[in-house]
Amino acid sequence: MIAIIDYGLGNLFSLKSSLTAIGEDAVITRDRKVLNQADHIILPGVGAFGDAIAKLRETGMFDAVREQAATGKPLLGICLGMQLLLQRSYEYGDYEGLGLVAGEVRDIRPVIGQELPVPHMGWNALHYPKDRPLSPVFRDIPEGEPMYFVHSFAGFDCGDQCTATTEYGQELTAAVQNGNVFGFQFHPEKSGPAGLRLLKAYCEWSE
Repeated sequence: MIAIIDYGLGNLFSLKSSLTAIGEDAVITRDRKVLNQADHIILPGVGAFGDAIAKLRETGMFDAVREQAATGKPLLGICLGMQLLLQRSYEYGDYEGLGLVAGEVRDIRPVIGQELPVPHMGWNALHYPKDRPLSPVFRDIPEGEPMYFVHSFAGFDCGDQCTATTEYGQELTAAVQNGNVFGFQFHPEKSGPAGLRLLKAYCEWSE
């Protein structure tokens, strides 16, 4: 069973529909007992980092997510959900993240140049670091496969926990992994057949 965490922000039903389409049993929940029973957990998210962290704390999901990750259970953050996994965010303030992945969230505007529109919205190719092995969740996703992005902030300084990048004026973090914790800046549930293959690979991953 795949548990999609409901803390008040996220494309919950489109994500659940995508998981159903690939044959996965998915539930939307904020019940710790259900999280304990789940094989894999997904943390979605849309909106602002500060609001999302506040919602996670209000619903008790901040501690619950960290506890689940500590067990070694696979955890995936999508879009804002990926950013929440990082150590800090400077999106309209200074906020502590979940601290499950190295790095911090910053505005992409100073990096990409003034000629490109923000938010970064649309299809962009994935590129994999050449100096380390391919993350197992990308086993069916060839170099250059486009995914669908919508974001104005991104993860920086993720080091060797960055598993994929994309080019938008400059190289930006597209995916991260720290052991059993994964993050995608893009939306696999909006990325067509390739996105569904990626979700399937995550749902089948185990240490």
